[in-house]
Amino acid sequence: MTFNTLFPTTRHGARTARLAAEHWLAPHLSLDDPRDDDLTTTAAILVAELCANALHGRVRGRGARLVLLLDTAELRIEVTDARGDRLPTAQRPGSSSESGRGLLLVESLSDDWGVRPHHPGGKTVWAVCRR
Repeated sequence: MTFNTLFPTTRHGARTARLAAEHWLAPHLSLDDPRDDDLTTTAAILVAELCANALHGRVRGRGARLVLLLDTAELRIEVTDARGDRLPTAQRPGSSSESGRGLLLVESLSDDWGVRPHHPGGKTVWAVCRR
């Protein structure tokens, strides 16, 4: 099953994309299954972080894309933005820093994650959670 939506690279757009993803996932995951209940919570956090990360890839007049791919084995979350010149990495910010921990959270909550260039320009940041 696939969910696919475009969103503006604004805070409101990222929030709207997260809410739409949660709404789409709800009927596909069973809250009676503890693994799916955990996946629902984890997916919401990962979508929020990856969509918020797309704000750093903002190009005026261009949005971002959120794709969810769900099958019996895993959930794959992909967020594509228009800036491919800066590929993000998980960094360890200083203890007094108020930002810069989003990809550390993605790294710790997902089973795998990464970044790949997106043709003709941009990048896709993805995360996988196994069921």
